[in-house]
Amino acid sequence: MQETEEQTIRQMSTRVVYETPYMRLREDQIRRPDGSDGIYSYVEKPDFALIIAIENGGFHLIEQYRYPVRSRSWEFPQGTFPDMATGAPEQLAREELRQETGMAAQVMRHLGYLHCAKGLASQGFDVFVATDLTHGTQELEIEEQDLRHRWFPRRDVEDMIRRGAITDDSTLAAYTLFLLDGGQLQEAGH
Repeated sequence: MQETEEQTIRQMSTRVVYETPYMRLREDQIRRPDGSDGIYSYVEKPDFALIIAIENGGFHLIEQYRYPVRSRSWEFPQGTFPDMATGAPEQLAREELRQETGMAAQVMRHLGYLHCAKGLASQGFDVFVATDLTHGTQELEIEEQDLRHRWFPRRDVEDMIRRGAITDDSTLAAYTLFLLDGGQLQEAGH
C-alpha cells in the first residue's frame, strides 16, 4: 500500500496473520494523526469484475448460496481470477460471464470502478455492460456448483431490488452506475 499526501493514518509495519488461496487477513501497525499507535486489520483480496449482461430488454442474473450470510442471493455475474491472481479487468469480465452464464459478449463496455467494503477490505471491482450475447454452456467451478443463471425483464429486477430480494451491494452499486449512464437496454447492434 502506497502512502499519499492525503493519508492521515501511517502504516508502520504489516504482516499476514491468515491466508487462503482466496484472501489474506492483514494486521498493520499504524500511527494516527495525533501520534498514537494502533492496529488496523483488513482483508486483502484481488479486484473482481461484475458484468451487467443485457438482452431482450432485461438482464441476466445468477443466484447462488452465499455461505457468510447463510442464504441464496440473486446478483449480476461477478468474480476474480483464481489463486489471488490479477489481470486485465475486461479479460476477467469476459471469463466470468462465460463461466457463470455460458454466454460470450461481442460488446463489453466499461462503466466504472468501485470499492465494495473499503472499511474492511482492499478489494474493488470493475463494472462492465455486456451486449450482443451468444449463448453456450456454463463452466462452473466447484464452489459454484449450486449456481443458477436466469434472465429477468427490467421491471422484475427493479421489483426484486425494491422488495429486498436483491441485497448484494456490488450489484446495487453497479445498477446505480448503469442508471447514471443512461440506463439504456439497447444492444449494440440494434
